[in-house]
Amino acid sequence: MRKLSIVCLLALCFAANAQQKWQGKFEQLDQMLPTPNTYRSSSGTPGPAYWQQRADYVISAELNDDNQSISGSETITYFNQAPEELKYLWVQLDQNINADNSMTRKTSGSGIRDSIPAKFLATSAAALDYKGGFNIKSVKDAAGKDLPYVINYTMMRVDMPKPLKNGEQFVFSIEWSYNINDRMLVGGRSGMEFFPDDGNYVYTIAQWFPRMCVFDDYEGWQNKQFLGGGEFALTFGNYKVRLTVPADHIVGASGWLQNPKDVLTSEQITRFEKARKTFDQPVFIVTAAEALKKEKERSKKKSTWEFHADNVRDFAFASSRKFIWDAVAVKVGDKTPLAQSLYGKEGNPLWEKESTKAIKNTLEVYSARTFDYPYPTAYSVHGASIGMEYPMICFNFGRPDKDGKYNDRKRDGMISVVVHEVGHNFFPMIVNNDERQCTWMDEGLNTFLEKETKRERYPELDLVHGTPKGIVPFMKGDKNVMRPVMAMSDNQAGSFGPNGYTKPSAALTLLRETVMGPELFDKAFKEYSQRWMFKHPKPGDFFRTMEDASAVDLDWFWRGWFYTTDNVDLTVDNVKWFKVKSTTVDPENKNVKVKQGDLAAKSNGGNATDFSQGPQEFTVINTPDNMYGEFRNKIDDNAVRKKLEGKNIYEVTLKNTGGLVSPVIIEWTYKDGSKEIERIPAEIWRNNEYEVKKVFIKDKEVTNMLVDPNFETADVNVNDNVFPKKPAENKFDQIKKGSN
Repeated sequence: MRKLSIVCLLALCFAANAQQKWQGKFEQLDQMLPTPNTYRSSSGTPGPAYWQQRADYVISAELNDDNQSISGSETITYFNQAPEELKYLWVQLDQNINADNSMTRKTSGSGIRDSIPAKFLATSAAALDYKGGFNIKSVKDAAGKDLPYVINYTMMRVDMPKPLKNGEQFVFSIEWSYNINDRMLVGGRSGMEFFPDDGNYVYTIAQWFPRMCVFDDYEGWQNKQFLGGGEFALTFGNYKVRLTVPADHIVGASGWLQNPKDVLTSEQITRFEKARKTFDQPVFIVTAAEALKKEKERSKKKSTWEFHADNVRDFAFASSRKFIWDAVAVKVGDKTPLAQSLYGKEGNPLWEKESTKAIKNTLEVYSARTFDYPYPTAYSVHGASIGMEYPMICFNFGRPDKDGKYNDRKRDGMISVVVHEVGHNFFPMIVNNDERQCTWMDEGLNTFLEKETKRERYPELDLVHGTPKGIVPFMKGDKNVMRPVMAMSDNQAGSFGPNGYTKPSAALTLLRETVMGPELFDKAFKEYSQRWMFKHPKPGDFFRTMEDASAVDLDWFWRGWFYTTDNVDLTVDNVKWFKVKSTTVDPENKNVKVKQGDLAAKSNGGNATDFSQGPQEFTVINTPDNMYGEFRNKIDDNAVRKKLEGKNIYEVTLKNTGGLVSPVIIEWTYKDGSKEIERIPAEIWRNNEYEVKKVFIKDKEVTNMLVDPNFETADVNVNDNVFPKKPAENKFDQIKKGSN
């Protein structure tokens, strides 16, 4: 008995292990997704007990234009809405990525080569005078008593005097300062840019104050270190911010300006109010001539700009005396947000022509696809070599040559980055996913909508980026260095850009145009967007909502595109051509002689490469009685043969060489020159994931067959997608062109 039990146990373990290893491409994702609960439902909606934390900020800060530093103090009111008590809080200190002993500097690879540019060596060898990182001066409770805290690189733990229970709030303050990083030297998602021609700075300031980490139902504290790749997980709250800057600076920020009379001239206020009522062309609040004058006349006075922002996850600002300022109102549902651009003379004439227009186009298209833009404004601020987003404000590249000239590529890049970064107001600023864990949930969805905005409003621009055709070079790359889309941001290495941005966008394009169709996709995508407005969605919430709102089983799609590094590579292995020539029944055996285009050339016994063999004979017999089982009625065999008389019957053998199952899109070209597109869902592979055969009946004779004729599926090798088979040197696009 003991021996038998051991054998049975081993057999069960082997079976369980085999079950775990085998994951069919069409099996459900159930065990890979979190178990639904009262916080997050099985349909992808926030559950009836869904909760999230909140943090409100009151901040006062001063930007020192003489030594390029920021000092400030903040009061944070943290609301514990979790069903558990908290003994301590975690605060993000993102500026510590620039500290001498940061984990990023310690773990970043570097090397030496002959003739290395000094800039690269200065950065990798830390040969700069810049001293970055936060200087935390104090952490106190509401009564002004010091709170214990410990700093772990970019994270700071603050211990509370007593546990913070559900429904309670804790008020504490932090005083801090730091030296602003020069982005040309140090890099960074924010910082300053110096202009030696006029001696002025443009400050694009973000990650500039200690911010609360997210605490949620999914993983508790999201306190993973900021290493520079994975971006931010942030808590919603209300902000009241006072920014003291030189009196001749113009400031743009997250939120709405509260004290225009204190910081603007009467003429600027008049122009600003005019812009709020103007919908066709931007109104200049500060002209180029006025900005140029201020570049030369530096005020020694200071002014304080006050901004309020409600229900935002972050706060950023830009400040400079160099700024030209234009704005226009946008109609979105029953709201009229103000599109505003700030840029120095170095951005013109490109920026005055395109920036505010691009903001307007973005707010209109994104709102139609998701939800009406809820914030009162959206800024686009010009800076060199940057594209970075924050609530209601973003920093964007796109600088013409010194003589003001620019080519189509420069215009395309500038418009694309403005659309992309303004679009981030929707993902992740409102649909607030965790960027550090899942880059694709904001960058991928946003790249998809960027492409859609360009397709609708800028059809003359490059529309390949973020499409199945555009992702092919990456998909056919070295699998040894690839990571799945679902890999954590900081672990993506060479896959970060494609996996975060273009592969998810290509997947969503395929999903919309080929798998689901625009109507179903758009309804489901809008449903997801509206369900998770001002909440914290996770990947499973997106996957489940898209299926729940469309009745399309997409588990095979998520599994292949997001959890593996497989690619699409379908091969037309063989095509057999059959044609019924006669319906005369042999009275002896009741069989019919028919012609078959077997394409297995008799001369060499292999698969044929074209249709030159023509139809060859095969036999269709009457249905034997034993094939009817218990049925008493029978089919009319002659009627079937009669219906097929004169038809062209093609048996197509397809192979899945790349591993990623895909819809099959076939373009048939007929002898009379006409064409037909036939679409087959990916479920054709559900019973055999590697090879399928399918019969097609055509009235006309086929001369050419192409799989994926319009590059919809990201097939990495289209040269084997054609029949008749062409010589290796003939490219797919040449074949396609020749068949047109």
